[in-house]
Amino acid sequence: MVVSFVNAGLMTLAQSIGVIMGANIGTTVTAWIISAVGFKVNIAAFAIPLLAVGMPLIFSGKGNRKSIGEFIFGFSFLFMGLSFLQEAATAMNIGDMVAGMLAHVPQDSFFTIILFVIVGALVTMIVQASAATMAITLFEQAAALAMGQNIGTTITAFMASLTANTQARRAALAHMFFNVFGVVAFLIVFYPACDAVSWFVDSVLGGGNDLYKLSTINTLLLIGFVHQIEMLVCRVLPMKEQDEDHRLKFISGGLLSTAELSIMEAQKEIQNFAERCHRMFGFVTDLMQTSDEVAFNKTFARIEKYENITDSMEMEIAAYLNKVSEGRLSDASKTQIQKMLRQISELESIGDSVYNLGRTLNRHRLNCHDAFTPEQIQHMQTMMGLVDGALTEMQKRIATPLARPTTSYNIEHEINNYRTQLKNQNMYDVNAGLYGYQLGVFYVDFISECEKLGDYVMNVVQAGKGLGNDYEDRPQS
Repeated sequence: MVVSFVNAGLMTLAQSIGVIMGANIGTTVTAWIISAVGFKVNIAAFAIPLLAVGMPLIFSGKGNRKSIGEFIFGFSFLFMGLSFLQEAATAMNIGDMVAGMLAHVPQDSFFTIILFVIVGALVTMIVQASAATMAITLFEQAAALAMGQNIGTTITAFMASLTANTQARRAALAHMFFNVFGVVAFLIVFYPACDAVSWFVDSVLGGGNDLYKLSTINTLLLIGFVHQIEMLVCRVLPMKEQDEDHRLKFISGGLLSTAELSIMEAQKEIQNFAERCHRMFGFVTDLMQTSDEVAFNKTFARIEKYENITDSMEMEIAAYLNKVSEGRLSDASKTQIQKMLRQISELESIGDSVYNLGRTLNRHRLNCHDAFTPEQIQHMQTMMGLVDGALTEMQKRIATPLARPTTSYNIEHEINNYRTQLKNQNMYDVNAGLYGYQLGVFYVDFISECEKLGDYVMNVVQAGKGLGNDYEDRPQS
């Protein structure tokens, strides 16, 4: 679950490390229950009553009740799955086989402790449940086995992160680092730590084998080093923030999420799409400010590359949303998917429009001997400033679609009025001989493309609110 939440952008890496630490304490509850009531706990006994409660809710006409029913239904299957897992582990006699293999090893050797740590890790990786283990007579061996289980449980998060993004893989790595560090730290002071735990249990708790106390102590030791753990996993798994070939950040190829959570992943990806389009627009500003031919060609090549990336992002997000829509969704989720499909279509059009701006500047450089006049450059920069503001507001509206887009409407009207003013002024300036007709064509093409880009921006905002495309007056590229 943590890997999925980080992958969807719903949880930061630091937050995930905190949850991992808490989960290590939470899993000790299983050991408390086993030590209190014995090993004859039939988890599947809870499954049938839960099914009886959840089934009527699933067929309810109300969406909230249906969701609660699905949650209860899934939880009951979780209990049944754990029961099958434990039964399979028992039927396979894993405990007896491992105990037989270890029966002849020296019991007072530190090598035996290391061996039990390894065995605990391997058995837990295979069985996928740290509670399904064998009974060990000696406390030291049992403690070593429990420490190995802490390492073995990390394989679950690791497998879940294989198809996830970098942040999710970092969360899985942090889980492993946390548990491995705890095991190594306790191995260094293994016998004194076991004596301390035994004293605490006998003197304070009145007896019992609370060997899982080690997980709790590990959390207390490392809870003040969340930032350092975050820095470590970021160094081990670096992320190239400006890697232009990396298109999707939140949507993974694996089936990590439920359908509803997948919509949240797609929403984060659309925000990433909008940020990329805004960054692409900034390259046009760089084109206008450079006079070096090599630098110009390099920046224009980046715009071309980004245009291809926006095309791919549209197709990949649309394919993902179509796949999600094949599942059973609420009416609200279906409506949300339709809005998102419209948004990515308009965002791709923004990418096309930005590319057209770059093409206009490139054609002017190659085919026109006259440079833009200072007044034209000032007007072009003013127009681009308005469009930049529109893109900034668009990103805010994508993040908070329920907010009123008053500022976006105002900027759109200002862009339209300024476009009309500059086109009229251009006709006057050409007739007055202030510059040639060809230069005026490139100038007006640039201004008109900026206004067209503003239309697409407004369409994205309106799509988020479920409104029509009132501002689009041209066919999309």
